[in-house]
Amino acid sequence: MSGAVSTSVESADVIRLMLQFCKENGLHRSLQALQEESRVSLNTVDSLDGLMGDINNGRWDMVLQAVSYLSLPDNVQQDLYVQIVLELAEMRELDTANHLIRETAPMIAMKQDTPERYLRLEALLKRNYFDPREAYDGDPKEKKRSSIAQAISKYVQVAPPSRLLSLVGQAMKWQQHAGILPPNTRIDVFRGVAADAIEESEQCPTQIAKTVKFGTKSHPECATFSPDGQYCVSGSVDGFVEVWDYQTAMLRKDLSYQEEGAFMMHEKAVIGIAFSKDSELLATGAQDGQLKIWRVATGQCVRRYEKAHNEGITFISWSKDSSQILTASFDYTARAHGLKSGKTLKEYRGHTSYVNTAVYSHDGGRVITASSDGHVIIWDARTTEQMHTIVPPPPPHMPSTIHYAVNAAFMAPAAPGQSGNEDEGLIYVCSRTNTVQLMNMQGQVIKSFTSGKRDKGDFVAMTPSPKGDWLYAAAEDNKLYCFSTQSGALEQTLQVAEKEVIGLVHHPSRNVLAAYSSDGTMAFLKP
Repeated sequence: MSGAVSTSVESADVIRLMLQFCKENGLHRSLQALQEESRVSLNTVDSLDGLMGDINNGRWDMVLQAVSYLSLPDNVQQDLYVQIVLELAEMRELDTANHLIRETAPMIAMKQDTPERYLRLEALLKRNYFDPREAYDGDPKEKKRSSIAQAISKYVQVAPPSRLLSLVGQAMKWQQHAGILPPNTRIDVFRGVAADAIEESEQCPTQIAKTVKFGTKSHPECATFSPDGQYCVSGSVDGFVEVWDYQTAMLRKDLSYQEEGAFMMHEKAVIGIAFSKDSELLATGAQDGQLKIWRVATGQCVRRYEKAHNEGITFISWSKDSSQILTASFDYTARAHGLKSGKTLKEYRGHTSYVNTAVYSHDGGRVITASSDGHVIIWDARTTEQMHTIVPPPPPHMPSTIHYAVNAAFMAPAAPGQSGNEDEGLIYVCSRTNTVQLMNMQGQVIKSFTSGKRDKGDFVAMTPSPKGDWLYAAAEDNKLYCFSTQSGALEQTLQVAEKEVIGLVHHPSRNVLAAYSSDGTMAFLKP
C-alpha cells in the first residue's frame, strides 16, 4: 500500500482565489462576470469584526460596498435593506430611501415575494413623520442592527489578503528549494522558468539605446544593477536614490513609493550603492559618511548607520552571504558592517589617501582595496591583516617614480580564455593612466589593455562583463573602450557622454551597459 499522500484542490476554491484577486485589484466587471459564469461567490471579507462593527454602528455605505461581493440568502439581504431604508427615513433622507426600495435587487425581490411587507415599508416612507417604535417593531434600533450582523456573520468567511499571490510565491520558493527553478532570479510565472534563462553570448555595445536625463542641477554619482536583473538604481548628487527600467529609461512606477513621489534618499549626495546577493536589499552611502539599507520592493529603510565613516562613502559591496556590507571611504579606510547587528565590525586601515573601491575575493577570505595613494592592498578579511601591497606599474611613457591613483580594483569574473576557479587570484586594476592591467594577487601583470592615447586617454572607470569576455573602460575623452579579454585587443570605441564619465556598470545577464556622467545623463548601451 502506498504511503504517498495526495492533495486535491476544489475548482471552486481556485475561482475564489481569482475573485479575490479581481476584488483587490479593482477589476469589478471581471469579478462580476466570473461570479455569474461560474456561479461561485467570494463570500469573504478582510475583517469580519470590521464588517460587524460597520453594521452595528450604522455605517451603511461601507456595509453596502462589502455585501456587494457577498452571496447571502434572500431573507437576510431583505432584512438588511429594510433596516437601511428605515434608518434613512428616520434621518429624512427620503430620496435615497426611495431609490433603494425601487431600484435595488433585494427590494424588487421582496416586492414579489412578500408584497405586504413591501407595501408597509412604502407606506412608512410616505408619512410626514417617523415613529421608531412602529418602524422597528418596538425594538431599539441597535438591537435590530445586532441581529442583522449576527445573521450575516453565519454566511461570511474571513480570508487573508492576496491569497493567490501568496500561494504562487510559496510554490516558487518550494520549486527553488527543490532545484526546479534557479535561486535569486526573476521568474516567468506563466512559463515556470527564469525570465533570464535564455543565455546571451556577450557582445560589446555599439550604440546608446536609451538615456536617462537628470535635472539641470543634478547628476548621477553612482549606479548599479540588481543581481536578478530587474532593477537599475542610481544615486544622485541631490541625495535621491531612483529605480529605473533600463529598457525604457523611465522611472519604475510599479514601485508604489516612486509613483507617490516618496523616494529613497539621503540628505547629502549619494556616492556609493550596491545590492545584496538576493536583490532584496539595497545599500546606499552618502557624502557625509551615512550608510542606509533599503528594502527595494517597499522603499523602506530597514537599517541606518549614521557614521559608517567619518567622511564620504565612495564604494559599497556585499559579502557572499549578504551578512556584511563592505564600504570604502574618503577617510582612507574600508570597513565591514554587520547587517543584523547594525554595527561596524572591522576596519581595514593602511592607505594614505582616498579608498576608491573595496571588494571581497570570490571565496570571501580576502578584501581588495584600491586607493588614490597608488596602491592596491590585499587584506585578510577576518583578521584585517595586510597580506600584499601592490603598486601597479605605469605605462612605459610615464615616469615610474610617481604613484598614479588607482580608480578601481575588481575581481576578474573569469580568467581570459579559461573557465572554472583558476581565476581566483586575478584582479583588474584601473589606474589613472591609459592602461588597465590584469594582475594576480602578488602584483604580477598578466595582461595589459591600453587606450593608446597619451592625450585624454587616461582611464577614469572600468568594469568587466559578467562572464569576463569583455573589459570596458571609460577615458578622459568621454569614450568607452571595449577590449577583448582573450586577445587584449581594443575592439570598439563609443562616445558615451559630453562631459566626464563618472562610472560604468554592467547588467548581470544581458548585453546592457550603463554609463553615467557629470553631464546629468545615464546612458544604456547595447550592441
